[in-house]
Amino acid sequence: MLTVTNVTKRYGTHLANDGVSLSVKPGRIFGLLGPNGAGKTTLIRMITNIIVPDEGEIQLDNKPLSSLAQESIGYLPEERGLYKKLKVGQQLNYFGRLKGLTSAVASRRTTEWLDRLDASGWESKKIQELSKGMQQKVQFISTVLHDPSLIILDEPFSGLDPINSQLLIDTVRSLKNEGRTIILSTHQMDQVDKLCDDIALIDRGRVVLNGSVRDVKSRHRNDKVVVEFHGDEHALGNADGAEILSRTAGRIEYRLSETGINADDLLRSLIGRVSITKFEVSEPSLNDIFISTVHHHSVDPTMNNP
Repeated sequence: MLTVTNVTKRYGTHLANDGVSLSVKPGRIFGLLGPNGAGKTTLIRMITNIIVPDEGEIQLDNKPLSSLAQESIGYLPEERGLYKKLKVGQQLNYFGRLKGLTSAVASRRTTEWLDRLDASGWESKKIQELSKGMQQKVQFISTVLHDPSLIILDEPFSGLDPINSQLLIDTVRSLKNEGRTIILSTHQMDQVDKLCDDIALIDRGRVVLNGSVRDVKSRHRNDKVVVEFHGDEHALGNADGAEILSRTAGRIEYRLSETGINADDLLRSLIGRVSITKFEVSEPSLNDIFISTVHHHSVDPTMNNP
């Protein structure tokens, strides 16, 4: 649905994006990840046609991006932009009309979305009367009110408590099931794990990792082993070729070294010391992959894009 090809953007001597290429498939959730200052926001602003690339091309539905494409895009920026003294109903009606809706359709969809997000009756509340999390719901509704085919969410869970975070997760999944394509930019890796089909990791303006979540995880070693047990925790300690990452009552997490023992050897070394109730070789988390990839890239900044 969206292709970004060799896109470069400079601000004076600062290279914000350096030959970025990626592809977002229709009907999937795409995680756009990276540390602060990596160039994610600049890329999003080019995808939404707020700014234009210095080099490269962005296509939406196989057509060059233009101002007309903005009506098919819904963008929730990290910097929120609500008019504090307007009432919720007035605000959403205004945003809907900016995207081409009639006042009647905007009002009807406002009521439907407020109901959907457990916010019924908020139409008459002023934005300044709402909590940060409540304002976030209103901002989200303004993003999807015009029924966009491409939805871009930049840190959408900011300010939400666990209950409302889960409500938003369920809503995003529902939008995907309805055929929407979603780009999610967030630092909350657990949410990426729950939601995303594909990811791209940007660091220093370049794509340093991309692919489906499944493929990305399969390319990294399964070197963590979780052991849960009954017995004297002091009976378990470091094993040759395995280091302890964390230890709590009845649970130890090991990391296997590349040249050390394998999981079978570790299990054999532990049997008989305690009663083992769980022994699991865990796949690397996206958080672990994020940290290791960015660290490697910072150590070797000349490495080529994969």
